[in-house]
Amino acid sequence: METLSHEKIDVSSILNELGIKQENYSSSTGLNSFSSGKNKIDSFSPVDGTLIGSLYAADKQEFDKVLETAQHAFKEWRLVPAPKRGEIVRQMGDELRKHKDALGKLVSYEMGKSLQEGLGEVQEMIDICDFAVGLSRQLYGLTMHSERPNHRMYEQYHPLGVVGIISAFNFPVAVWSWNSMLAWVCGDVCIWKPSSKTPLCAIACQNIIAEVLKRNNVPEGVSCVVIGNESGDLINNSKNIPLVSFTGSTRIGRHVSKSVAERFGKTILELGGNNAIIVSEHSDLSMVLVGAVFGAVGTAGQRCTSTRRLIIHESVYNKTLEVIKNAYSQLKIGNPLDATNHVGPLIDKGAVKDYLNAIEKAKAQGGKIIVEGGVLSGQGYESGCYVKPCVIEADNKFHIVQEETFAPILYVMKYTTIDEAIAMQNDVPQGLSSSIFTNNMREMEKFLSAAGSDCGIANVNIGTSGAEIGGAFGGEKETGGGRESGSDAWKVYMRRQTNTINYGTSLPLAQGIKFEF
Repeated sequence: METLSHEKIDVSSILNELGIKQENYSSSTGLNSFSSGKNKIDSFSPVDGTLIGSLYAADKQEFDKVLETAQHAFKEWRLVPAPKRGEIVRQMGDELRKHKDALGKLVSYEMGKSLQEGLGEVQEMIDICDFAVGLSRQLYGLTMHSERPNHRMYEQYHPLGVVGIISAFNFPVAVWSWNSMLAWVCGDVCIWKPSSKTPLCAIACQNIIAEVLKRNNVPEGVSCVVIGNESGDLINNSKNIPLVSFTGSTRIGRHVSKSVAERFGKTILELGGNNAIIVSEHSDLSMVLVGAVFGAVGTAGQRCTSTRRLIIHESVYNKTLEVIKNAYSQLKIGNPLDATNHVGPLIDKGAVKDYLNAIEKAKAQGGKIIVEGGVLSGQGYESGCYVKPCVIEADNKFHIVQEETFAPILYVMKYTTIDEAIAMQNDVPQGLSSSIFTNNMREMEKFLSAAGSDCGIANVNIGTSGAEIGGAFGGEKETGGGRESGSDAWKVYMRRQTNTINYGTSLPLAQGIKFEF
């Protein structure tokens, strides 16, 4: 693995373009920003350890003010025709296009992912805006035939109200947009609590869409942001927030699920992944190489869809490992804003500690190091967050393999039959993304059948990482069961209502029941 020094960027100009000022923000109701001046949150870049900016956490009083503003906005916003709401979202997409370069750089610098991935994340926001615009004219219900004469039945969908969005650091802007753009065209309003590790990206998004909200006379409170971890529990426990979308760890997801369920609220849970690629004896190894290596080291292994396990047929096991080892030897680790680098930093030193602990646990449980890991130091790596992608030969039943470690660690193992490979793929608590590389039609169809992958995402001849917005995104088991983004995921942001109209002159009862006076 090659290590490279950092390229300097003009952070001040990026912040200025995105309207970010120092120490003046803890919450926003779309058109106005507020600061309580307490509990400062510092945002450090994992790229070089530099303090980018400081914010303040919202307290309960401030949160209550934001929630009240959002509730008032909902009463007006829900009456705006859905295509008009879609037109406003279209304008948001146009503003994101104007600021794609600056926002992409901020995402890369504050989170640590490559510039290409940062720009790609902003493009994903633009794409979901386009999707939502079309959706605004397609919020369809069904018409059903009634068993009673002169009756008509149909169903329609109405907005839920205030949607709480709690997002994670690894996709600091895209996941918010998956939720907010759909919620807005559905007639909901949103309160967003971003990760405290990447709060500046959230402020940038709010600033970008502020002009759109203003020129369209959108009621204040349709788009709200609250900073700080306390606001997470305030969202979870508020009976005035009927839907909470949470992206994060399975551990925190359990807490969110319990809190919201106790008040009979709804949740969209996007939790951990432990994703595997099955490498068949019938696979094209040149395609495996791209899918497996990007899946394992892209975003420094900090995607919920990152490839954690490589399950390889015994007949191509050694050859596949040689290909992987050769590719890892060519990886360039360094400043993610330098497009020639493949791997950037982990988010912070806590993530580095988890990475080192996972390697030690794997070795203690019998794992064999195939590609050595380690922490990089010296010039260009002052943040202490740069690590070497590691490959470990392991057993699928190792405790550490059963866990999700948010780091570039790839576990490799071999199989004999396709049934054995699928069983190994499924034999983890998580169920987000999965993949098989094969040119054998029977293998791919078995993998996609009811007896195949138990994940929410199952791919053939592409990796586990990199979903398109057109399909519903999410997984099963400890991944939480939530679905976001495309397909009919919009329905969770609305309440279904069944309607029956009697246009006759008598009132017959259903099921032929007689009730006479």
